[in-house]
Amino acid sequence: MTKVVIVGVLVAAVGLSFAAERLLPYAAAWNRSLGDSGRDAAHAAVNESLQIVSLLALPFLVASMSIEGVWPSGLPFAVQVIGSIVVVDFGITMGHWLSHRSDVLWRFHAVHHSVQRFYGLNGLMKHPAHQLFETMLATAPLTVLGLP
Repeated sequence: MTKVVIVGVLVAAVGLSFAAERLLPYAAAWNRSLGDSGRDAAHAAVNESLQIVSLLALPFLVASMSIEGVWPSGLPFAVQVIGSIVVVDFGITMGHWLSHRSDVLWRFHAVHHSVQRFYGLNGLMKHPAHQLFETMLATAPLTVLGLP
C-alpha cells in the first residue's frame, strides 16, 4: 500500500509541475511548441524506461557486488535515506561535471544542452548512453556499499 501511495504522490507532483509551468511559465515563449514534443517524448520514454530497468537491477547488483558491512545500516532509516541521496546526487553531479570537461563525454552530454525551449518534458532530453553513464556514477557507490 505504501508503494502505491508513493507512486500516487509522484504522479500528482509531476502533473502539478506540468500544470504550473503551463499556467505560470517563466517565459511564455516556452509554452509554444517548436515541433520538439515528439522528440522530447521519445527521449523521456527511453530514458525513464532505462531508469526503471536500472532500479530493478540494483538489488541483484547489490547482492552480487557489495562489500558486506560497509553501509551504516545501524543508523536510523531517515539518516540512511539522506545519506543515500547525498551519495547519488554526488555521483550525478560528478558525471555532469566530467561531461563538461571531457570531449568524449561532451558529445553525449551535448544532447541535453541542445534544447531550444525549457519545459518539463525536455528536462529528460539525454543521450541514452549518457543516461547510463550518470546512472552508473550515481548508483555504483550504493551497490558497492551494500545499501540494503
